[in-house]
Amino acid sequence: MTQDLSIFNLILNASWVVQFVVLLLVGVSIASWAAIFRKIMALKRVQRLNDEFDRGFWSGTSLNDLFAGAAQNAKHSGGMERIFASGMREYQKLRERHILDPGTLLDGARRAMRASYQRELDSIEANLSFLATVGSVSPYVGLFGTVWGIMHAFTGLAALEQVTLATVAPGIAEALVATAIGLFAAIPAVVAYNRFAHDIDRIANRLETFIEEFSNILQRNLGAQAAASAAPSAQSQSATSPSGF
Repeated sequence: MTQDLSIFNLILNASWVVQFVVLLLVGVSIASWAAIFRKIMALKRVQRLNDEFDRGFWSGTSLNDLFAGAAQNAKHSGGMERIFASGMREYQKLRERHILDPGTLLDGARRAMRASYQRELDSIEANLSFLATVGSVSPYVGLFGTVWGIMHAFTGLAALEQVTLATVAPGIAEALVATAIGLFAAIPAVVAYNRFAHDIDRIANRLETFIEEFSNILQRNLGAQAAASAAPSAQSQSATSPSGF
């Protein structure tokens, strides 16, 4: 008599421990796929918003106008725009307190931008640890189900007088299903984690580059203002885009 060795039937005939492991792995796999799709959409949105702000930043718009726009668009701004806004906000607060030392102003703006940068990095790295856990633990959970299933199968065979391949195959097959589902859950999570880690590194490098570029612009503007204060009659040279305050 031919036995039905389909995956669905093997799971139905497996022990409750194997069934629990399979159910757990299926749930983890669904959760990891949901996290993967959310992360794909989130990273695309981050890159799109950063591109939009980057084009506006280098279009020649004054820093004050950019800051006003960032304040109005705070709920829908990207990471680069929020970093810029935090630096400008700290810069203006220091100037309102009549702090005119260029080094203090620049250092305060840089510290604010670095803090905002870290918050952005923490935000875009969300759920990466979950994918890493799924990728590393799922095969072992599936292996546990397989070992338990094989033990259960051999325990049942101990009562038989004659053991053939036909009697052994169903028990071994239903046990190996747990390992297969564990790999099914782990492989996409590992691939997605590596891809996302690469994309996040690129975004982080871009944000760090922006911090350095914006710091250089602030430094040039502070130097121009200091030169204008020292020699009011001299005409200050215009800085490269974006324009100053």
